[in-house]
Amino acid sequence: MGPPLQGVRVIELAGLAPAPFAGLLLADYGASVLRIDRPHPSAHSQSPVQPTADLLTHRKASIAVDLKSPDGRALLENILAEADVLLDPFRPGVLESLQLSPSRLSERNPRLVVARLTGFRRDGQYASMAGHDINYLAVSGSLSQLGRAEGVPYAPANILADFAGGGLMCAFGILLALFERTASGKGQVVQNNMVDGVSYLGSMMRYARKSNLWDRPRGQNLLDGGCPWYDVYQCRDGAYMAVGALEPQFFRQLVQGLELSETEMFAQREVRASWPAMREQFRLRFLEKPRREWESIFDGTDACCTPVMDMQELEEDGYDQKLPIHLQISSGLALEDGHAWTSPGLSPGTGGLDILHHWFGWKMGRDLKVTGGGLIKTDTSKL
Repeated sequence: MGPPLQGVRVIELAGLAPAPFAGLLLADYGASVLRIDRPHPSAHSQSPVQPTADLLTHRKASIAVDLKSPDGRALLENILAEADVLLDPFRPGVLESLQLSPSRLSERNPRLVVARLTGFRRDGQYASMAGHDINYLAVSGSLSQLGRAEGVPYAPANILADFAGGGLMCAFGILLALFERTASGKGQVVQNNMVDGVSYLGSMMRYARKSNLWDRPRGQNLLDGGCPWYDVYQCRDGAYMAVGALEPQFFRQLVQGLELSETEMFAQREVRASWPAMREQFRLRFLEKPRREWESIFDGTDACCTPVMDMQELEEDGYDQKLPIHLQISSGLALEDGHAWTSPGLSPGTGGLDILHHWFGWKMGRDLKVTGGGLIKTDTSKL
């Protein structure tokens, strides 16, 4: 049996990070994803074109289209008439300004799912403003809970808002709409924004503020660096070990591996005022051995103490990158050799003509031509 999304046609309007990640998830589970790039003088020609800055491209194809031209828009509308999903990464109002509103598109293709992904909410104070992951984290309240007590709030790269609250939530919304379509036969508009997405991810943190789990300022709680047995420690060689021994039985194995007094450590565990002293004992003990020795001590135990691996180390060790979800009957597509650690990139126009031929039987010259670096149909009167 093929992958679960086999046969699903996705049109991804070119963007960066969140929307391409949603497209990547769909592609890895069998969807056919066609990216719509801006026109380029060398697109769809024999001249080489540099890949765009988008790195989330494997299993995707591209065509270059000028969406500001009537012929370019007409081509896209013709494609969307037979598509299942449109991924819109633009700010509110951009599709409408291109005369490609969801209502117009659904008139021609009632089964089309239009996924509209924005950073801020589509209404309210920030709707018209530019922003990035750190800004969406900030206004959601999530950023205020991240970081050490002695420092400023700290954003963990752009993983949370862009990818988890944005791209992943968008892909989930698309799947919900496709699932609902099996009953109603109709597509719909899927709207998600990264502020609400990351806020939803932080539901437990938000609720925990009203309990003793997270009722203290940033960096002073059980899971945010305030607790000595849930933290990261440097080893003698400069590498690190991660400790997450929350439960008493796991804490006991941690203490045993560190060769510290169980009686003393369990007594300090119950008194928050003793945590700084415990943290200092842990810090000094981890500095006594290199990481490899600590690994050998804790490997195979329930001490919840593991090495902090860096990406270069994993790559050199041949770590096997896998898809996040395995379905027993209809699984996703395994990562291709060489694509686990390096993105091949995608140049405007690469592979897209093959997709259009597969979907519609179109061929360059007979059905398509290039004008101003973008594809159009040769006979627009038949669109």
